[in-house]
Amino acid sequence: MEQIKQDPPVDSTFNDRSVKEITTPVRSVVSNASVEAALDEMHVRGVDSSSVVDLSGALLGSVSKDAMQRKVGGLGHDPKTEQVQAQLEKSAPTCFDDQSVSEAKQIMLDANVGEVLVVTRDALLVGTTKLEEIIQQEHQHNVWNLASRDRPLPLWSSVMA
Repeated sequence: MEQIKQDPPVDSTFNDRSVKEITTPVRSVVSNASVEAALDEMHVRGVDSSSVVDLSGALLGSVSKDAMQRKVGGLGHDPKTEQVQAQLEKSAPTCFDDQSVSEAKQIMLDANVGEVLVVTRDALLVGTTKLEEIIQQEHQHNVWNLASRDRPLPLWSSVMA
């Protein structure tokens, strides 16, 4: 007998899914890069902040364009030789890729942020997830569940070959 893939059960919830299922890859700055190189990279990407990883891809923290410009340029340091690692902000909220979507949502709500970095249990950066995306997908999932209640559920999940 051949198995047929069924639609997810009506009572399954989006929030029980793993965060890695809704993670978007993110580009980072390497910790040994110069502040000037990091600022140039951030300018090209059109962002005001960036995650910072070591050479193995482990998340170390984040940096912001404004903070680096104040700390490095404002204090007379050379942005060509000053490394990004000295400018790290380590307090950015994160979640693990194996946590549930509802846990990630709660982390963002508690920290009053719209986005968190997603890491493995070994601190390797996987990407980012956004509160807005979670809310949109929750809505889509709920609409699908409401619509599927009008369909009869299959009596079995296999067919004879």
